[in-house]
Amino acid sequence: MDAGASPDMSGIRIEAITAAHIDSFHRTLDIVAREKKYLSMTEATPLPQTREFVMGMIAKGNPQFVAVTCEEVVGWCDISRHFFPSHAHRGNLGMGILPAYRGQGLGRRLMETTLRAAQKTGFARVELDVYEDNSRAIALYEKLGFVREGIIRRAARIDGRFIDAIGMALLFDEDGSA
Repeated sequence: MDAGASPDMSGIRIEAITAAHIDSFHRTLDIVAREKKYLSMTEATPLPQTREFVMGMIAKGNPQFVAVTCEEVVGWCDISRHFFPSHAHRGNLGMGILPAYRGQGLGRRLMETTLRAAQKTGFARVELDVYEDNSRAIALYEKLGFVREGIIRRAARIDGRFIDAIGMALLFDEDGSA
């Protein structure tokens, strides 16, 4: 792709993740993690651990969707249900998109699909932490109904620099609406 050229977004499909997506998902996760700007991890976990995570998400029925074009994953969004039974109504959202595909509505498409699936599977609350300097993500989360709940001071330390995060949550009403 030429520098500065925008990728064709029309052919991008949003799909529930399957075992067939794992290798490509792992590559995309690693690229986003190595940017050291958006994720807690600074590189992807080894492929066997990534495979175990994805297969566990599928087995548990947790929502996990990927954006796919030309059979390659270019973004993802997932919600992991909390482990403790008393917190099982809550889930933690994670997402990432390859740099060339950002700023064109793909994050919103991924999140809307994943949040709809979360509602259908009984989540009452979806939580996330976002680095306070990630203004584009914060704006997206707020457009989708997430509310700031607090600051997590020194939430991460990357390359010797502390980064604060904003804790945000979306509550689904009893009738399933946000």
